[in-house]
Amino acid sequence: MPVNRLKAFIDSEAASALPLLAAAVLALVLANSALEPVIHGLLQDKLTIAYGPIGLSKPLLLWINDGLMALFFLLVGLEIKREVVEGELSRPSQVALPIAGALGGMIVPGLIYAAFNWRDPVALHGWAIPAATDIAFSLGVLAVLGSRVPLALKVFLTTLAIVDDLGAILIIAVFYTGHLSFEAMAVAGACIVALAILNRAGVRRLGPFMLIGAVLWVSVLKSGVHATLSGVVLAMFIPLKSVGEDDAARPAIHLEHTLKPWSAWFIMPVFAFANAGLSLAHLSLASLVERVPLGIMAGLFFGKQAGIMLGAGLLIALGFAAMPAGANWRRLYGVAILGGIGFTMSLFIGTLAFADAAHESQVRLGVLAGSLLSALVGYVVLRFAPREK
Repeated sequence: MPVNRLKAFIDSEAASALPLLAAAVLALVLANSALEPVIHGLLQDKLTIAYGPIGLSKPLLLWINDGLMALFFLLVGLEIKREVVEGELSRPSQVALPIAGALGGMIVPGLIYAAFNWRDPVALHGWAIPAATDIAFSLGVLAVLGSRVPLALKVFLTTLAIVDDLGAILIIAVFYTGHLSFEAMAVAGACIVALAILNRAGVRRLGPFMLIGAVLWVSVLKSGVHATLSGVVLAMFIPLKSVGEDDAARPAIHLEHTLKPWSAWFIMPVFAFANAGLSLAHLSLASLVERVPLGIMAGLFFGKQAGIMLGAGLLIALGFAAMPAGANWRRLYGVAILGGIGFTMSLFIGTLAFADAAHESQVRLGVLAGSLLSALVGYVVLRFAPREK
């Protein structure tokens, strides 16, 4: 990936943290105001879309988490595909370090959460909540630090977060799938075959892909597999490479550029507003040391930094990978701490792991506390890290 294009990607992801943060703050304020019942009622109101005998009727909250988030996962899938085909993930010499860091950063937080909750099989279902890194917020902190963090470390964190997203997709597919409907799965399979035929036939227009993608989304929604995964599947079949075409004429790149502002300024803020509201009325320090929020917070803050340093640091120490240019151990450690900002994907996995209101509040408390602690400590470590001569 050319340096200027990579810098534009990092800057855009960092900028998307602003509306996301504003939406999360607004959700917290309203959740502790007289308007809380109104907002809760609005999110639970059913929205029906029907055509003749065919229709879907779901609460607004589920339209956001199952529908809008499918578009977010479509964007994630397009970004992962581009990185694998022609970006940082296509270069084995550059990808080993962030992959090792990402794997450690998923395994260790899950183990820490499980250590706190292993006696409670219901709570244990949330083991993957602290395994995610929020690319927007983590790069947003790096943007505030400016030139104090070398570009190579920003590339490291960006690549790590992309691999992290891929890991989260696999976790959702394997561990958060309900009872399967084989009829709906058959329809989804037919959609995948149709997408593959379009791809092989060299179809360049996005319309046919998006139409079949809509049918795929409904069938996956009805199948028991989480509907957002349909976005990832659709992304895998939208054409990316073509000889002699610039970025604007490449369907996958064009769609990615179209979706990115919608994701940054609408989809993610709406998701944050709908899922980050936490009433502080009945919370105390004792609430924070309950097993679920404590496991999430410890997993994000301690588990992420330990796992990333263990995975990436081991490769560097053994000589299998080099320290990113301009970095040192303290700067690498500061970036590893920022990996504990797990806001968006952690909240999303929490919605899949638990359906009851009690656990829902505990998830929000743990994610917000762990992410905020990681952001503040990571910033301080990097802010006062000595510059390389």
